[in-house]
Amino acid sequence: MRIATMFTTAAFAALFSVSAMAQTATPSTTPTTTPSATTSTPSTTTTTKPKAMKPAQTAVSKACSTQADAKGLHGKARAKFRSDCKKNGGKA
Repeated sequence: MRIATMFTTAAFAALFSVSAMAQTATPSTTPTTTPSATTSTPSTTTTTKPKAMKPAQTAVSKACSTQADAKGLHGKARAKFRSDCKKNGGKA
């Protein structure tokens, strides 16, 4: 009975220690620096978002893809057709 109690206690201790480790905060990978009073240059860090296509561009691209599908084009031929089609505004 004494061995069973030790194993049960060890199992509970292991269970609680794992959950306690999972709740600890991970350290930040970005360095935190405070700007000094002598530097007056603006920050050069910019966030770039992927540019969304304009609705007209999206419509042209979809039209060209539909035309390429109708012609049964694949691979390089499809890419060339779509490129030429987009340059012509969706008209093949």
